[in-house]
Amino acid sequence: MSARGDATKQKLFDATLKLATSRGLVGITVDEIAATAGVAKGTVYYNFASKDALVDALLRYGVGQLADRLRAAGEGKESMAALESQVDSALEFIAEYPGFSQILVSEMWRTPGQWHETLTLLREEIISIVKDTLQRIADERGLPETIKIPTAAAGLFGTMLVVALDWRVFQPHRSKADVRDSVLLLVRGMAESG
Repeated sequence: MSARGDATKQKLFDATLKLATSRGLVGITVDEIAATAGVAKGTVYYNFASKDALVDALLRYGVGQLADRLRAAGEGKESMAALESQVDSALEFIAEYPGFSQILVSEMWRTPGQWHETLTLLREEIISIVKDTLQRIADERGLPETIKIPTAAAGLFGTMLVVALDWRVFQPHRSKADVRDSVLLLVRGMAESG
């Protein structure tokens, strides 16, 4: 893919995020995306077969970026330090891309959602990264036997998304470290009681 094609797709992603942040994904049209991106409607269809294909690519792109950041943040660190770094990385990502995060939260729990199948796969990718780190904590520090790692990973992922959005919208005066510590309070308590 050419750099120009990448730039055009990025403009379309940015326009979709801008529109969807205030109105959600379902109500926006290809005409509005094209106008907001400053391109012809045909450019949208040249790059994506449909609005659904554009949204699908946007979701994959955004979650891929988040997954890459989480993997990199956890590499080469002790388990709890890795988790702290991953939560920091998630908070930074959500602060950097609040529109994408709002879409992710609203669409992920919409039932049935238009992009449910894509989001299910993407959710599993993120949760598996968190699950691996929680398993390392369990192996290194111990966790109570009643803790189910897959459920805890899903809960931590959901907590990161919701708490980070709450931070950006309602409590922007809080420091990232304070928000991270709030998210990790539960995990630290489990590790200490294990």
